[in-house]
Amino acid sequence: MRIMRYEINLIRLTMLENIRIVLVNTSHTGNIGSAARAMKTMGLSDLYLVDPITAPDGKSSALAAGAGDVLANAKIVDSVAEAVKDCSLIVGTSARSRTLPWPMLTPRECGLQMIQEAQKGPVALVFGRENNGLTNEELQLCHFHVCIPANPEYSSLNLAAAVQTLCYEIRMGFLAQETFPEVAQEYPLSDDLERFYVHLEKTLADTGFIVKNHPGVVMTKLRRLVNRARPESSELNILRGILSAIDKKNQS
Repeated sequence: MRIMRYEINLIRLTMLENIRIVLVNTSHTGNIGSAARAMKTMGLSDLYLVDPITAPDGKSSALAAGAGDVLANAKIVDSVAEAVKDCSLIVGTSARSRTLPWPMLTPRECGLQMIQEAQKGPVALVFGRENNGLTNEELQLCHFHVCIPANPEYSSLNLAAAVQTLCYEIRMGFLAQETFPEVAQEYPLSDDLERFYVHLEKTLADTGFIVKNHPGVVMTKLRRLVNRARPESSELNILRGILSAIDKKNQS
């Protein structure tokens, strides 16, 4: 019984360690510290900083309070793609509607989805810039978008408050899971998906379906289609095989 309880606790701990919070191009170092504090309060520790305007400083440490370890272990990278390349689920925050709608999650659904898929490996929740959020290109790296419902007449939510809100939903999802059924599906990592998109675009250009230098919205819509379908790793391999067969035929 003690061994089983230990194994369950180990699974629960690993699950939280696999949940990555990504802050993009943050301009206020205090927000980085406050985000670290919010994360640790909810049991999260994996913080990535994408090209911050200023690296964490004394103000970050002061606002991190007792979460200095989360701040000290934060990884700084150059791009969102680099921050999420080993993740099988990526959710991007978006406070406004986009020209091309993307699959959406509510904050509660986001928390549950992150918890369920963190059993298999790293997952990421991506937060954009304080002034204008994530770019369309960055959002297209995400499988889902999440929006915190707020007062439509005043929907200005501080970055650290947004991190706290969604980390809370992750915590609630974690606590709601008395048992953690194993996720049978194995989804491809972000890096694998990006290689697939490069291969797909090349094949479509070679067949003349799209113009190489002007793919228009076709590739964006195909990204949305694939994200909505969420192919498993084996299914993505089938699609790559089909593209390779087309490439081979075009070369003969």
